[in-house]
Amino acid sequence: MDRIKVGVVTASDRASAGIYEDISGVAIMDTLKEYLQNELEFFYRCVPDEQKEIEKALKELSDAECDLIVTTGGTGPAPRDVTPEATEAVCEKMLPGFGELMRQVSLKYVPTAILSRQSAGVCGKSLIINLPGKPKSIRECLDAVFPAVPYCIDLIGGRYMVTDESVIKAFRPKGK
Repeated sequence: MDRIKVGVVTASDRASAGIYEDISGVAIMDTLKEYLQNELEFFYRCVPDEQKEIEKALKELSDAECDLIVTTGGTGPAPRDVTPEATEAVCEKMLPGFGELMRQVSLKYVPTAILSRQSAGVCGKSLIINLPGKPKSIRECLDAVFPAVPYCIDLIGGRYMVTDESVIKAFRPKGK
């Protein structure tokens, strides 16, 4: 079974300055450990809410051949929320369906989900997914979109992901 390389990027001025602990990045790693049976190698970055810093982290992780890069934070409408802009700047293709589904799911819980700008795109052979900043929202969003992630990674030339079907089931077309 392939070892999967996963990049985790937390965009937060305060967490990157050590003012508080980054629980969101940890939540992403914990969730992916539950989802996947593959051995996982995590590459973690905690950067300030600066577009160039986020872009640099995303490019480094893509260049390090991460199959999946998951970000948390910086997806709201505030002036310093620039994670989607950084993602779009480094991606060759955007995948708007990810953000649409994540917002749809989040709206079941909070009306302010309409303000969220989660997105996803392809950078080289890496799938980048932008998630919100709260651990509960991270899990809700990942539960919604992850069934499509392994097949997307297959299509862009990444390593073969095997899910724990008792936790989450990946969808791949028949014969794939």
